[in-house]
Amino acid sequence: MTFIKEILVELEKLAPLPYQEDYDNAGLLVGSPDTEVAGILFTLDITEEVVDEAIRKHCNLIVAHHPIIFKGLKKLNGKNYIERTVMKAIKNDIALYATHTNLDHVVGGVNSQIARRLGLQNVRILAPKKQILTKLAFFCPVENTQNVLEALFEAGAGEIGEYRNCSFRSEGLGTFLPGENANPVTGTRGKLETAEEHRVEVILPSHLQAQVLSALKRAHPYEEVAYYMSALENENQDVGAGAIGELPEAMDTAGFLTHLKDKMDASVIRYTEPTDRKIRRVAVCGGAGSFLLRNAISAGADAYVTADYKYHEFFDAEGRIIICDIGHYESEVFTKNLLHEYISGKFSNFALCLSEISTNPVRYFS
Repeated sequence: MTFIKEILVELEKLAPLPYQEDYDNAGLLVGSPDTEVAGILFTLDITEEVVDEAIRKHCNLIVAHHPIIFKGLKKLNGKNYIERTVMKAIKNDIALYATHTNLDHVVGGVNSQIARRLGLQNVRILAPKKQILTKLAFFCPVENTQNVLEALFEAGAGEIGEYRNCSFRSEGLGTFLPGENANPVTGTRGKLETAEEHRVEVILPSHLQAQVLSALKRAHPYEEVAYYMSALENENQDVGAGAIGELPEAMDTAGFLTHLKDKMDASVIRYTEPTDRKIRRVAVCGGAGSFLLRNAISAGADAYVTADYKYHEFFDAEGRIIICDIGHYESEVFTKNLLHEYISGKFSNFALCLSEISTNPVRYFS
């Protein structure tokens, strides 16, 4: 027996909700986390047709990339597709969950997958986020340091890029004077004591502060733990917008566009005037990505693959880069496969279905 809340735990390990943009509305939109899962349908968008598909396939949870609810719903009268979709989901006891810009912002998320489809190598975040890391420093008896660190690592501290269990320690002499109501692990009430201690430092994602601090207090031998936390300005190289990498071999513009059209299954590519150099370094951003053009140019990208470019924004290429707009749906439709693959590796006791419905509202005439 598996409950929706267990699915959410795994989804939010992949794409923590605190990494979504302020304007976003990712998370559980409809339904109770305590509902037992009968089946999950993975989709890019949630529409009435998709809810009907979930009903046919006996799925009571829909996991999507795009949230069906962005702004507050003041009424549910069925006057538009959003209200009708939500009403149909509620009526049929189908929960709705979206993992949106939080999935855009993580390694292994939307942009990493575009890079993988294009065969890019040495892939990294294009615009890493700042101010989402915290440093924890604490003091611990030398003989207990490793046990405490293991508890902190288990809680999510000590990860820097591809490295795990990262910490720093220095040894010194700590002093303390237990009060009359104290219950010291070592020492005597009313007597000044000294102890050989480590000062230990670890970095952690800021949204994990509560659970890391809880782990510290559970594992630490002292009645009162001496520690402090500091917010960091450092960039988090594993969290941010867009991605950039290199093709195995440089391509001319025509060859690259053919490669892009094939790998992303794009019907149309809108692109700017080719530059006088071949394409090797490629920046990508699923969905609307014009805001990252300067980052792509600064990183030395020869081409920038994204969507939703406006007419006047194409002029910003200025011969320094080729902008390739493949369409919003085309840049993100594979997200349902990404999520299906991820959850399939965690659960196997109920149906996991890929939506067969194209939710693309755009049609092309040729």
